[in-house]
Amino acid sequence: MNQVLLIAAGGAVGSVFRYWTSIGTHHLLGRGFPYGTLAVNVLGSLVIGLLYVLLVERGGFDIGWRAALITGFLGGFTTFSAFSLETTLLLGQADYLKAVLNIVASVTVCIAATLLGLYVGRQL
Repeated sequence: MNQVLLIAAGGAVGSVFRYWTSIGTHHLLGRGFPYGTLAVNVLGSLVIGLLYVLLVERGGFDIGWRAALITGFLGGFTTFSAFSLETTLLLGQADYLKAVLNIVASVTVCIAATLLGLYVGRQL
């Protein structure tokens, strides 16, 4: 039960950070493209790579902390479902270029960010 509470707490904090990151990104770049969701997914991919190395590969951390940070915080922070909805809406508006750009950018940049997070974590 303690682990479930840690995941719930991490998810709550991650959701607030997702909101702040998305709002801040839209403030900087505008709302003409789903920049906020892209920023959240890229940052979340980077952080999950880093945390995986630090908390799982290197170990030494209580499973509750791993659950709170990876499952809870990052689960609340990343927004793949929002990515899917925004892409579908772009397709529904026949804005195919933006839809394809969002798919390609999200997948390639998020995978690259995860690789970077793994690399950075292994260098620490």
